[in-house]
Amino acid sequence: MAFYYEEPSRTFNEYLLVPGHTPASCIPTKVSLKTPLVRYRKGEEECPLSLNIPMVSAIMAAVSDDRMAVALATEGGLSFIYGNQTIEDQAAMVSRVKQHKAGFVVSDATLSPDMALDQVLELKEATGHSTMPVTDDGEPHGKLLGVVTERDYRLSRMSLDAKVIDFMTPREKLIVAPAETSLKEANDIIWEHKLNSLPLVDAEDRLVYMTFRKDYDSHKDNPLEMLDAEKRYIVGAGINSRDYAERVPALVEAGADVLCIDSSEGFSDWQKMTIEWVREHYGNDVKIGAGNVVDREGFRFLAEAGADFVKVGIGGGSICITRETKGIGRGQATATIEVAKARDEYFEETGIYVPICSDGGIVYDHHISLALAMGSDFVMLGRYFARFDESPSNKVVVNGTYMKEYWGEGSARARNWGRYDLGGKKSLSFEEGVDSYVPYAGSLKDNIAVTLLKIRSTMCNCGALTIPEFRDKAKLTVVSSTSIVEGGAHDVLLKDKTPYVSKVR
Repeated sequence: MAFYYEEPSRTFNEYLLVPGHTPASCIPTKVSLKTPLVRYRKGEEECPLSLNIPMVSAIMAAVSDDRMAVALATEGGLSFIYGNQTIEDQAAMVSRVKQHKAGFVVSDATLSPDMALDQVLELKEATGHSTMPVTDDGEPHGKLLGVVTERDYRLSRMSLDAKVIDFMTPREKLIVAPAETSLKEANDIIWEHKLNSLPLVDAEDRLVYMTFRKDYDSHKDNPLEMLDAEKRYIVGAGINSRDYAERVPALVEAGADVLCIDSSEGFSDWQKMTIEWVREHYGNDVKIGAGNVVDREGFRFLAEAGADFVKVGIGGGSICITRETKGIGRGQATATIEVAKARDEYFEETGIYVPICSDGGIVYDHHISLALAMGSDFVMLGRYFARFDESPSNKVVVNGTYMKEYWGEGSARARNWGRYDLGGKKSLSFEEGVDSYVPYAGSLKDNIAVTLLKIRSTMCNCGALTIPEFRDKAKLTVVSSTSIVEGGAHDVLLKDKTPYVSKVR
C-alpha cells in the first residue's frame, strides 16, 4: 500500500516570519551572509569553500555562462556554468572566468590591422569592451601591433571602412610590461603612467594578457568578491551522470572550483556512481554537489555517497512542469524543512556537515529569507538571474515591454536529455520545462544589492547577525489564504495602476 504523508506539502508563500527582539547592535551593515558551500568536519576551523552571499545561479543555458559567473562572483556569489553544451565549450567558459580576474585578462575582443571601423563597432557592441588590442593575426596571443580605444576614432569625421592600422595607437607609443609582471607591479605601472589599460607581452612581443585600471577599482568597490588563492574568480560547473569521465577532467583542467551534478531527481544510483568515480580519480580534492532531492531519505543517500552539498527541490521552478507532467515533486518549503532536519541529524551522528541548497520555488526576495530561516545554507536561482543584462539570453520587446528569454533545461528548446535521463535512449521523449519570457530588470549589481539589503533587514528583525543565528532564532507561522491577500496592497486604487485621474479643485 502506498505511503501517505499526513501533512500537505507547502510552499514558501504559505509562511511568514514572526519578528523577534532586535537589539540596538543588530543593524543590516553588521550582518554577515557568509555560508558554507561544501562539506566539512566538526572541529575544523573553516569550511574549505564558502560563499560570501547565499546565492548561486542555476545550471541553465539561459542563466549561467562566463559573463554571469564573473558578475555574480564579483558580488560574493557563485555561478555553475551550464553543462548542456560540448565539453570543449563549457571548459572554455570556465577558463575565461579563471583568466578574467586578478587583472590578468585574456582578450576576447582582439582586432587585426586590416579590419574596418564598422567591424570594430560591431565587436564593441557584442562584447561591451571599448579597449581592444590589435595583433598581427587578430588572435588573443598574436604579436602586438597596437591598441584601439574610443579616443582613437570619431564617427562624425571618419568613414566606417577606415582600417584599424590607420587609426590605432601603434605599438611604439604604448607602455607595455613583460608577461611575468605581478598584479601589484602592473597596478603600480598603471597608476604611475595614468593608464586605463596595460598590455603584458612575452619575449617575442606577443600579447599574453591585458590589465585594466577598472579591475583594481572593482576590487576595492567589491569587498565580497569570491576569489581563490591566486586572486582569480571562483566558478562552478554543471555535469551530468553520463559523460562525466570525459567532462570532469576537462573542467578540472580548466580550473573549475566546484562541480554539481545537474539532474531533475538525485535519489538514484546514477548520481552515486558519478560521485564514486570523482572520488576514485580525484579523492576529496574535487568538490561535487548532487541532487535534487525532497526528503530525508534522498539527502542521506547522497550524503553517504560523498556529495559535498545537496540540492533540494523538484518541480518548483518557474519554468518546470515536472509535477504536472509526471506527478512527481513536493512543496519547496516542506522539502527544505525536512532535508534541513536530516542534515542536522547527519551532522550529529557523523560530525560531518553537508550544506543544503534550496533550488526552485523562489518567487519573491523574501522567499530567500524564508529558505535560509528554514535551514538552507544557500539558494540556487534561475528566473531571478535570467532577468539581468549579464544572463546569456536575448533581450526582446514583447507588447512594448523589454523582456529576457528564459527556457527550462527540460524544454523542447534545450532538449537536455542528460538532465532527465533514467538510463533510456539518448533523447528527450517528453518535455518537463517550458520556453518563456521574464521581465528585463537591468544590471545584476543594482538588483542584487536591493535583494541582499532585504535579507539583512529581515535577519535584523529576527535579532540575527549571521545565517546560523537566523536559523536558530527564526519563528515561522503558516498563513491562511486570506492573510496572504491581507499582506499585499488591498482595498485601495494604486496610483501606478490608474491611467488617468483628473484633479478636483
